[in-house]
Amino acid sequence: MTRQLHLGGFNIASNVTHSHAAWRHPSSDPGFLTPQYWHRVGRTLERGTFDFVFFADLLATPTNYGGSPDEALRRGTQAAATIDPSIVAASIAAVTTHLGVAITKSTTYFHPFEVARIFGSLDHVTQGRVAWNIVTSLSSAEARNFGLEQALDHDLRYDRAQEFVEAAVALWNSWEPDALVQDKRTGVFADPSKVHTTNHDGLFYKSQGPLPVPHSPQGRPVLIQAGSSGKGKAFAARWADAIFEIDPTPEGRRAYYDSIKSLASDAGRDPDLVKVFPSFIPFIGETESIAREKQAFHNELADPVSGLHTLSVHTDHDFSQYDLDGPVEQVTVGGSQGLFDLAKRLTDRDSLTLRDIGKLYAQGVLLPQLVGTAEQVADQIEEIFAPGDQADGFILSVGQSPGGFDDFVDAVVPELRRRGLFRERYTGSTLREHLGLDRVPAPLRG
Repeated sequence: MTRQLHLGGFNIASNVTHSHAAWRHPSSDPGFLTPQYWHRVGRTLERGTFDFVFFADLLATPTNYGGSPDEALRRGTQAAATIDPSIVAASIAAVTTHLGVAITKSTTYFHPFEVARIFGSLDHVTQGRVAWNIVTSLSSAEARNFGLEQALDHDLRYDRAQEFVEAAVALWNSWEPDALVQDKRTGVFADPSKVHTTNHDGLFYKSQGPLPVPHSPQGRPVLIQAGSSGKGKAFAARWADAIFEIDPTPEGRRAYYDSIKSLASDAGRDPDLVKVFPSFIPFIGETESIAREKQAFHNELADPVSGLHTLSVHTDHDFSQYDLDGPVEQVTVGGSQGLFDLAKRLTDRDSLTLRDIGKLYAQGVLLPQLVGTAEQVADQIEEIFAPGDQADGFILSVGQSPGGFDDFVDAVVPELRRRGLFRERYTGSTLREHLGLDRVPAPLRG
């Protein structure tokens, strides 16, 4: 049987996602604060038999570029205005029956008990369709919203995240699958011998347990991560079921894919069960020239300074202090080292200026753009996917929303199905089943 790819749809519960031009596009719906907007996205992706809808999240209005939120608000940059993605995801799950919902929650500013309870509850109310995108918050603006002066050190964030996930997993395991009895005749609600305290007492967190949420349909949510630094990749390979990646170059994607699979194997995991998802933005037209006109129109709307606002957030480094027409300086950043390394690599390869990088960042946070007819875009997807050395699936981001999702589902998905590269229908009900992952077994009890 032909190897089949997986698909997720990228969102932030906001006016923009990767594309900073999206909110200005004449075809974009400005109603991101309404449930109808998100219901349309969810129903479209379910019609396209996507595995999941994915919500990134940031916990602050950007202040990293120039020290003030004013320009980020004026320009509508990424995270200038966001709502809680867990609320949006629950709303989407209520109007769909198969689509997974992946939500970002930080290990830096929340507690394992709170996150375990949220995702255990969501796994029940979605009937096994939830995923947790694990992030270590990286922006000083986020830190100040939680009473700290600056973001935590990069390595410390990952040390805390390691313990955080260990504690959350223990809490999810605190109820055995058959602990909930609900026997009206005998009056036994739950078997206390099958509900366990966790007594987590670590360097960073303490939690007695048990979680008050009974064992959920998937055992635990699907875990997603996007580690790109050395420490980040090791963390992702240890815990993630799916890994979100940004790299517009084939050589970069190959190197990342090989690294993740090797690290997963070193961690004692089956590398085939660690799915790597590069992301892209498509521009689809009835002809190639129409598609390129769409791309050019979108890209012209992208403002370089808006892009540099988001680069400053992602790296926790203020790029307003540098000459826009000079190269990207080699600096030490406290935030995403992987994204900065990619920006520097593209700068060095193509002799780009900081303004150029800002423009690319505003066009889509360095995501590749796939352009052409439905057949040509499918060709490009197949070229990346078929060799088996760059991707197990893809995260679709769009340049105008929510119509960009409709365009892909209506035009490209049928072509991928015709080639046998993508499912015709859902064959399971949980997100783990969509992704071909085993249900998480209950731990052995001594």
